[in-house]
Amino acid sequence: MTISIQPEVIQYNAVGVCAQGIAIQIFDGIVQDVQFYGGCNGNQKGITALAKGMSIDEVISKLSGIKCGNKDTSCPDQLAKALILYKNKRLEFKQTPSEQTETAEEA
Repeated sequence: MTISIQPEVIQYNAVGVCAQGIAIQIFDGIVQDVQFYGGCNGNQKGITALAKGMSIDEVISKLSGIKCGNKDTSCPDQLAKALILYKNKRLEFKQTPSEQTETAEEA
């Protein structure tokens, strides 16, 4: 009998930034992939490339509090906020993105 362990995928509705949402794939506490919906394509690719392979805590530490222009937040900060909610078990996941449910109010 083979047990297949799937990565967890969380969906987060971004607030106060150009991106409307973020999908984050996590396996064993490590960010496997990040996909932004909307926003600045080059910046999103850069954030994704940097976050891949990092622990949740490392991503939170490096990206929390980053601001975009005169906004109080940024896409990197929103990624950190999503991971904080996930870590505090305020953001639920499903094994497949199509079944994803967000249960937290905006942080």
